[in-house]
Amino acid sequence: MIIAVDGMGGDHAPKEIIEGVLKALDEYTDLTVQLYGHTEKMQPYLKEHERLQVIHCEEVIEAEDDPVRSVRRKKDASMVRMAQAVKDGQADACVSAGNTGALMSAGLFVVGRIEGVDRPALAPTLPTIDGKGFVMLDMGANAEARPEHLVQYAVMGSIYAEKVRGIQNPTVGLLNIGTEEKKGNDLTKGAFPLLKQAPINFIGNVESRDLLNGAADVVVTDGFTGNIVLKTIEGTAMNVFSMIKDVFMSSAKTKIAAFLVKDNISGLKGMLDYSEYGGAGLFGLKAPVIKAHGSSNANALFNAIRQTRTMVEFDVTGTIYNTLKKESAE
Repeated sequence: MIIAVDGMGGDHAPKEIIEGVLKALDEYTDLTVQLYGHTEKMQPYLKEHERLQVIHCEEVIEAEDDPVRSVRRKKDASMVRMAQAVKDGQADACVSAGNTGALMSAGLFVVGRIEGVDRPALAPTLPTIDGKGFVMLDMGANAEARPEHLVQYAVMGSIYAEKVRGIQNPTVGLLNIGTEEKKGNDLTKGAFPLLKQAPINFIGNVESRDLLNGAADVVVTDGFTGNIVLKTIEGTAMNVFSMIKDVFMSSAKTKIAAFLVKDNISGLKGMLDYSEYGGAGLFGLKAPVIKAHGSSNANALFNAIRQTRTMVEFDVTGTIYNTLKKESAE
Protein backbone atom coordinates (compact mmCIF):
# COMPACT_ATOMS: atom_id res chain seq x y z
CA MET A 1 0.00 0.00 0.00
CA ILE A 2 1.35 3.41 -0.97
CA ILE A 3 0.16 6.68 0.58
CA ALA A 4 1.31 10.05 -0.73
CA VAL A 5 1.89 12.76 1.88
CA ASP A 6 2.30 16.52 1.45
CA GLY A 7 5.45 17.22 3.44
CA MET A 8 5.09 20.99 3.26
CA GLY A 9 1.46 21.44 4.30
CA GLY A 10 0.42 22.64 7.75
CA ASP A 11 1.54 25.04 10.47
CA HIS A 12 4.30 22.74 11.73
CA ALA A 13 5.60 21.35 8.44
CA PRO A 14 7.89 19.78 7.59
CA LYS A 15 9.13 18.64 11.02
CA GLU A 16 5.89 17.30 12.52
CA ILE A 17 4.72 15.89 9.19
CA ILE A 18 7.91 13.87 8.77
CA GLU A 19 7.83 12.64 12.36
CA GLY A 20 4.25 11.48 11.87
CA VAL A 21 5.22 9.70 8.65
CA LEU A 22 8.13 7.91 10.32
CA LYS A 23 5.88 6.83 13.18
CA ALA A 24 3.37 5.39 10.70
CA LEU A 25 6.11 3.52 8.82
CA ASP A 26 7.30 1.95 12.08
CA GLU A 27 3.74 0.98 13.01
CA TYR A 28 2.58 -0.49 9.67
CA THR A 29 4.99 -2.79 7.85
CA ASP A 30 2.70 -3.00 4.80
CA LEU A 31 2.90 0.76 4.24
CA THR A 32 5.09 2.76 1.86
CA VAL A 33 4.98 6.57 1.98
CA GLN A 34 5.76 8.94 -0.85
CA LEU A 35 6.76 12.24 0.77
CA TYR A 36 6.40 15.28 -1.48
CA GLY A 37 8.20 18.52 -0.64
CA HIS A 38 11.33 20.65 -0.84
CA THR A 39 14.13 18.23 0.02
CA GLU A 40 16.48 20.94 1.35
CA LYS A 41 13.87 22.09 3.87
CA MET A 42 12.91 18.54 4.83
CA GLN A 43 16.43 17.12 5.05
CA PRO A 44 17.13 18.05 8.72
CA TYR A 45 14.20 15.85 9.82
CA LEU A 46 14.54 12.95 7.41
CA LYS A 47 15.83 9.50 8.30
CA GLU A 48 16.75 6.70 5.96
CA HIS A 49 13.89 4.23 5.60
CA GLU A 50 13.45 1.55 2.95
CA ARG A 51 9.72 2.30 2.64
CA LEU A 52 10.05 6.09 2.47
CA GLN A 53 10.28 7.70 -0.97
CA VAL A 54 11.16 11.42 -0.99
CA ILE A 55 10.05 13.37 -4.08
CA HIS A 56 11.44 16.88 -4.53
CA CYS A 57 9.00 19.70 -5.32
CA GLU A 58 10.04 23.29 -5.95
CA GLU A 59 6.71 24.90 -5.06
CA VAL A 60 4.44 25.06 -2.01
CA ILE A 61 0.79 26.10 -1.79
CA GLU A 62 0.63 28.57 1.07
CA ALA A 63 -2.28 29.09 3.46
CA GLU A 64 -3.10 32.47 1.91
CA ASP A 65 -3.01 31.26 -1.72
CA ASP A 66 -6.19 31.21 -3.79
CA PRO A 67 -7.22 27.53 -3.80
CA VAL A 68 -8.28 27.02 -7.41
CA ARG A 69 -5.69 29.32 -8.98
CA SER A 70 -2.81 27.83 -6.98
CA VAL A 71 -3.71 24.26 -7.96
CA ARG A 72 -3.88 25.23 -11.62
CA ARG A 73 -0.71 27.34 -11.68
CA LYS A 74 1.61 25.64 -9.17
CA LYS A 75 2.02 22.36 -11.00
CA ASP A 76 5.18 21.50 -9.06
CA ALA A 77 3.64 22.17 -5.63
CA SER A 78 3.88 19.31 -3.15
CA MET A 79 0.08 19.10 -2.77
CA VAL A 80 -0.54 19.02 -6.52
CA ARG A 81 2.21 16.45 -7.19
CA MET A 82 0.80 14.32 -4.37
CA ALA A 83 -2.71 14.37 -5.89
CA GLN A 84 -1.31 13.69 -9.36
CA ALA A 85 0.44 10.57 -8.05
CA VAL A 86 -2.94 9.26 -6.87
CA LYS A 87 -4.56 10.05 -10.22
CA ASP A 88 -1.73 8.30 -12.09
CA GLY A 89 -2.04 5.19 -9.93
CA GLN A 90 1.38 5.67 -8.33
CA ALA A 91 -0.23 6.01 -4.88
CA ASP A 92 -3.42 4.60 -3.39
CA ALA A 93 -4.40 7.69 -1.37
CA CYS A 94 -3.04 11.01 -0.12
CA VAL A 95 -2.84 13.14 3.04
CA SER A 96 -2.17 16.86 3.55
CA ALA A 97 -2.38 19.30 6.45
CA GLY A 98 -2.16 22.23 4.04
CA ASN A 99 -4.61 24.74 2.55
CA THR A 100 -8.08 23.15 2.86
CA GLY A 101 -9.55 24.84 -0.20
CA ALA A 102 -6.56 23.92 -2.32
CA LEU A 103 -6.73 20.29 -1.23
CA MET A 104 -10.43 20.17 -2.09
CA SER A 105 -9.61 21.68 -5.50
CA ALA A 106 -6.77 19.20 -6.05
CA GLY A 107 -9.05 16.36 -5.05
CA LEU A 108 -11.83 17.49 -7.35
CA PHE A 109 -9.79 18.58 -10.40
CA VAL A 110 -6.85 16.18 -10.18
CA VAL A 111 -8.03 13.00 -8.43
CA GLY A 112 -11.60 13.35 -9.70
CA ARG A 113 -15.08 12.47 -8.50
CA ILE A 114 -16.63 9.03 -8.27
CA GLU A 115 -19.24 8.52 -11.00
CA GLY A 116 -22.64 9.20 -9.44
CA VAL A 117 -21.42 11.63 -6.81
CA ASP A 118 -22.70 15.14 -7.50
CA ARG A 119 -20.62 16.91 -4.86
CA PRO A 120 -17.84 15.53 -2.65
CA ALA A 121 -18.20 16.27 1.06
CA LEU A 122 -15.65 17.12 3.74
CA ALA A 123 -16.16 14.79 6.70
CA PRO A 124 -14.19 14.86 9.97
CA THR A 125 -14.90 12.65 12.96
CA LEU A 126 -15.89 14.91 15.85
CA PRO A 127 -15.69 14.11 19.56
CA THR A 128 -18.49 12.95 21.85
CA ILE A 129 -18.65 12.83 25.63
CA ASP A 130 -18.34 9.03 25.67
CA GLY A 131 -15.24 9.14 23.44
CA LYS A 132 -16.95 7.28 20.58
CA GLY A 133 -17.13 10.25 18.20
CA PHE A 134 -19.36 10.84 15.19
CA VAL A 135 -18.84 11.56 11.49
CA MET A 136 -20.29 14.84 10.21
CA LEU A 137 -20.63 15.92 6.61
CA ASP A 138 -20.52 18.26 4.80
CA MET A 139 -18.20 20.51 6.82
CA GLY A 140 -17.43 23.05 4.14
CA ALA A 141 -16.73 21.51 0.74
CA ASN A 142 -20.01 22.95 -0.57
CA ALA A 143 -21.76 25.96 0.95
CA GLU A 144 -25.10 24.93 -0.54
CA ALA A 145 -26.75 21.56 -1.07
CA ARG A 146 -29.89 19.98 -2.41
CA PRO A 147 -31.85 17.21 -0.65
CA GLU A 148 -30.37 14.52 -2.90
CA HIS A 149 -26.88 15.67 -1.97
CA LEU A 150 -27.61 15.05 1.72
CA VAL A 151 -28.69 11.52 0.81
CA GLN A 152 -25.35 10.91 -0.89
CA TYR A 153 -23.56 12.36 2.15
CA ALA A 154 -25.52 10.00 4.39
CA VAL A 155 -24.65 6.94 2.31
CA MET A 156 -20.94 7.85 2.15
CA GLY A 157 -20.77 8.68 5.86
CA SER A 158 -22.54 5.46 6.80
CA ILE A 159 -20.14 3.35 4.74
CA TYR A 160 -17.17 5.13 6.30
CA ALA A 161 -18.52 4.69 9.85
CA GLU A 162 -18.96 0.98 9.26
CA LYS A 163 -15.80 0.19 7.29
CA VAL A 164 -13.29 2.49 8.99
CA ARG A 165 -14.74 3.20 12.42
CA GLY A 166 -16.04 -0.35 12.89
CA ILE A 167 -19.63 0.62 13.80
CA GLN A 168 -22.20 -1.96 12.80
CA ASN A 169 -25.37 -0.50 11.28
CA PRO A 170 -24.40 3.11 12.15
CA THR A 171 -27.20 5.52 12.93
CA VAL A 172 -27.64 8.53 10.64
CA GLY A 173 -29.22 11.82 11.74
CA LEU A 174 -30.24 14.94 9.85
CA LEU A 175 -29.11 18.14 11.56
CA ASN A 176 -32.15 20.32 12.17
CA ILE A 177 -33.66 22.91 14.52
CA GLY A 178 -35.97 20.31 16.06
CA THR A 179 -36.55 16.57 16.10
CA GLU A 180 -40.03 16.67 14.54
CA GLU A 181 -40.23 15.49 10.92
CA LYS A 182 -41.84 18.70 9.61
CA LYS A 183 -39.25 21.02 11.21
CA GLY A 184 -36.67 22.98 9.29
CA ASN A 185 -36.17 24.73 5.97
CA ASP A 186 -36.81 23.56 2.42
CA LEU A 187 -33.54 21.61 2.39
CA THR A 188 -34.22 19.53 5.51
CA LYS A 189 -37.90 19.07 4.70
CA GLY A 190 -36.97 17.81 1.26
CA ALA A 191 -34.17 15.56 2.52
CA PHE A 192 -36.13 13.86 5.32
CA PRO A 193 -38.36 11.60 3.15
CA LEU A 194 -35.44 10.76 0.84
CA LEU A 195 -33.28 9.73 3.80
CA LYS A 196 -36.08 7.49 5.06
CA GLN A 197 -35.93 5.58 1.78
CA ALA A 198 -32.14 5.43 1.53
CA PRO A 199 -30.14 2.22 2.36
CA ILE A 200 -29.05 3.58 5.75
CA ASN A 201 -30.13 3.42 9.39
CA PHE A 202 -31.83 6.83 9.40
CA ILE A 203 -33.10 7.87 12.86
CA GLY A 204 -34.56 11.26 11.95
CA ASN A 205 -33.66 14.81 12.90
CA VAL A 206 -31.04 15.63 15.52
CA GLU A 207 -30.37 18.99 17.18
CA SER A 208 -26.95 20.63 17.47
CA ARG A 209 -27.12 20.66 21.29
CA ASP A 210 -27.16 16.84 21.26
CA LEU A 211 -24.23 16.26 18.90
CA LEU A 212 -21.55 15.85 21.57
CA ASN A 213 -23.83 13.47 23.46
CA GLY A 214 -23.63 11.05 20.53
CA ALA A 215 -27.06 11.69 19.01
CA ALA A 216 -26.04 9.74 15.88
CA ASP A 217 -22.98 8.00 14.44
CA VAL A 218 -23.30 10.05 11.23
CA VAL A 219 -24.81 13.53 10.95
CA VAL A 220 -25.53 15.21 7.62
CA THR A 221 -26.04 18.87 6.74
CA ASP A 222 -25.04 21.44 4.13
CA GLY A 223 -21.45 22.70 4.12
CA PHE A 224 -22.29 26.21 5.31
CA THR A 225 -24.07 24.94 8.43
CA GLY A 226 -21.53 22.19 9.00
CA ASN A 227 -18.58 24.57 8.93
CA ILE A 228 -20.27 26.83 11.48
CA VAL A 229 -20.87 23.81 13.74
CA LEU A 230 -17.23 22.71 13.43
CA LYS A 231 -15.83 26.13 14.29
CA THR A 232 -18.32 26.58 17.13
CA ILE A 233 -17.16 23.30 18.69
CA GLU A 234 -13.50 24.28 18.21
CA GLY A 235 -14.01 27.75 19.66
CA THR A 236 -16.07 26.54 22.61
CA ALA A 237 -13.48 23.92 23.54
CA MET A 238 -10.60 26.43 23.37
CA ASN A 239 -12.44 29.04 25.43
CA VAL A 240 -13.61 26.55 28.07
CA PHE A 241 -10.03 25.37 28.63
CA SER A 242 -8.82 28.96 28.69
CA MET A 243 -11.34 29.74 31.43
CA ILE A 244 -10.35 26.62 33.36
CA LYS A 245 -6.69 27.66 33.15
CA ASP A 246 -7.52 31.16 34.40
CA VAL A 247 -9.40 29.71 37.37
CA PHE A 248 -6.59 27.34 38.31
CA MET A 249 -3.95 30.07 38.00
CA SER A 250 -5.88 32.60 40.12
CA SER A 251 -4.31 31.79 43.51
CA ALA A 252 -1.76 29.61 45.26
CA LYS A 253 -4.51 27.27 46.43
CA THR A 254 -5.92 26.73 42.95
CA LYS A 255 -2.41 26.26 41.53
CA ILE A 256 -1.93 23.35 43.94
CA ALA A 257 -5.28 21.95 42.81
CA ALA A 258 -4.20 22.33 39.18
CA PHE A 259 -1.05 20.32 39.86
CA LEU A 260 -3.11 17.51 41.40
CA VAL A 261 -5.57 17.25 38.50
CA LYS A 262 -3.35 18.19 35.55
CA ASP A 263 -3.41 14.66 34.10
CA ASN A 264 -7.21 14.58 34.27
CA ILE A 265 -7.48 17.96 32.57
CA SER A 266 -5.03 16.88 29.88
CA GLY A 267 -7.10 13.75 29.25
CA LEU A 268 -10.27 15.81 28.99
CA LYS A 269 -8.63 18.11 26.47
CA GLY A 270 -7.62 15.10 24.40
CA MET A 271 -11.22 13.86 24.38
CA LEU A 272 -12.33 17.12 22.77
CA ASP A 273 -9.54 17.21 20.18
CA TYR A 274 -10.96 15.84 16.94
CA SER A 275 -7.49 15.50 15.39
CA GLU A 276 -7.10 12.46 17.67
CA TYR A 277 -9.66 10.70 15.44
CA GLY A 278 -7.66 11.35 12.26
CA GLY A 279 -8.23 13.85 9.47
CA ALA A 280 -11.28 14.97 7.55
CA GLY A 281 -12.00 12.76 4.57
CA LEU A 282 -13.03 14.31 1.27
CA PHE A 283 -15.66 11.71 0.43
CA GLY A 284 -16.88 11.11 -3.11
CA LEU A 285 -13.51 11.11 -4.87
CA LYS A 286 -11.96 8.25 -6.86
CA ALA A 287 -9.41 7.61 -4.08
CA PRO A 288 -9.11 8.58 -0.40
CA VAL A 289 -8.02 12.20 0.08
CA ILE A 290 -7.56 13.16 3.74
CA LYS A 291 -7.25 16.67 5.15
CA ALA A 292 -5.28 16.66 8.41
CA HIS A 293 -5.78 19.60 10.77
CA GLY A 294 -3.65 22.61 9.85
CA SER A 295 -2.02 22.62 13.28
CA SER A 296 -1.32 18.89 13.21
CA ASN A 297 1.55 17.60 15.30
CA ALA A 298 3.25 14.28 14.60
CA ASN A 299 0.58 12.29 16.44
CA ALA A 300 -2.28 13.93 14.56
CA LEU A 301 -0.55 13.28 11.24
CA PHE A 302 0.03 9.67 12.27
CA ASN A 303 -3.70 9.33 13.02
CA ALA A 304 -4.56 10.77 9.62
CA ILE A 305 -2.30 8.23 7.91
CA ARG A 306 -3.79 5.43 10.02
CA GLN A 307 -7.25 6.51 8.95
CA THR A 308 -6.20 6.69 5.28
CA ARG A 309 -4.62 3.24 5.43
CA THR A 310 -7.86 1.77 6.78
CA MET A 311 -9.88 3.43 4.00
CA VAL A 312 -7.63 1.85 1.40
CA GLU A 313 -7.57 -1.52 3.15
CA PHE A 314 -11.38 -1.78 3.25
CA ASP A 315 -11.92 -0.19 -0.17
CA VAL A 316 -14.23 2.53 1.11
CA THR A 317 -14.15 4.29 -2.27
CA GLY A 318 -15.23 1.15 -4.14
CA THR A 319 -18.02 0.46 -1.66
CA ILE A 320 -19.34 4.03 -2.01
CA TYR A 321 -19.30 3.73 -5.80
CA ASN A 322 -21.09 0.36 -5.84
CA THR A 323 -23.71 1.44 -3.29
CA LEU A 324 -24.59 4.66 -5.11
CA LYS A 325 -24.64 2.87 -8.44
CA LYS A 326 -27.03 0.24 -7.08
CA GLU A 327 -29.26 2.90 -5.53
CA SER A 328 -29.47 4.93 -8.74
CA ALA A 329 -30.41 1.80 -10.71
CA GLU A 330 -33.35 0.98 -8.41
